[in-house]
Amino acid sequence: MLFPILSLIIGLIVLVWSADKFVFGAAATAKNFGMSPMLIGLTIVSFGTSAPEILVSLMATIEDSGTLAVGNAIGSNIANIALVLGATALIAPLPVKNAVRTKEMPLMIAVTLISGAVLFNLKLDLIDSVLLFAALLISLILFAKFQQGMNEHEDEEIPEMSTPVSLFWLIIGLLLLIASSKALVWGATEIATALGVSDLIIGLTIVAIGTSLPELAASITSALKGHHDIAIGNVIGSNIFNLGAVMSIPGFFGTIEFSSDVFYRDYLVMLFVSLLLLAFCFMRKPAVVKRLEGTLLLGIYGAYMFVLYSVSV
Repeated sequence: MLFPILSLIIGLIVLVWSADKFVFGAAATAKNFGMSPMLIGLTIVSFGTSAPEILVSLMATIEDSGTLAVGNAIGSNIANIALVLGATALIAPLPVKNAVRTKEMPLMIAVTLISGAVLFNLKLDLIDSVLLFAALLISLILFAKFQQGMNEHEDEEIPEMSTPVSLFWLIIGLLLLIASSKALVWGATEIATALGVSDLIIGLTIVAIGTSLPELAASITSALKGHHDIAIGNVIGSNIFNLGAVMSIPGFFGTIEFSSDVFYRDYLVMLFVSLLLLAFCFMRKPAVVKRLEGTLLLGIYGAYMFVLYSVSV
């Protein structure tokens, strides 16, 4: 029990420290390359924080557990919005630029609807995976187009540092972010197992939340530092990466089938929280996701976890 406890404590400490350095490097890199904080959040940060999900999907596919990859993608997207943005908004209200709610968020909804059309027949094959991956590539192109001429940094305190130094902290921060999240998940899983918690509940809670820890740490750190575009862009981009990259992986290796719960329960919850987030952004002018919305999102995530627990016992 000693090593899992140490892993849990050290993992949490390194997670917080590396998130700070990762966001620090990401913001400076964005400035040095003339990229808007939103664009780097939508691409570099979101891809980096989706790395655990991609690794899980690859390993699950290799071990002939493609359904796990689909569930991982959907579960992570639900966690990204309901848990990550919910917790972030609770700590620091998130202002949302008009261009984000009229361009990037609708694009995330569009990719979510495409994934629903793919999942509706309760199977995933090569054609489905090609469609999902194509949606990801088109999204990346549109991200770059949307952000042209929007590289203003005056409203955010961007650190001054050379490009090599900023890239160093970006890469080191990302690697430590992933490693610390894995250490934290391992420690928590070992402790839960020792306390008699079932593998299923561990998978539905600790592992699902664990693969979203990089998003959670990066978003909260970004919001606290005033880099709101990185926090919002991280979640939007990560959700699109999860659907276009993580979910598509099994279909490239063969056809997989899954239960109706994946679509009628899990996918519909993902679609609901995505549409709810969009609605929140149109409630006020200027748009801002405040603590009330954050509390509601966290409540929805708690209710979803309770439903999963209820049907599994």
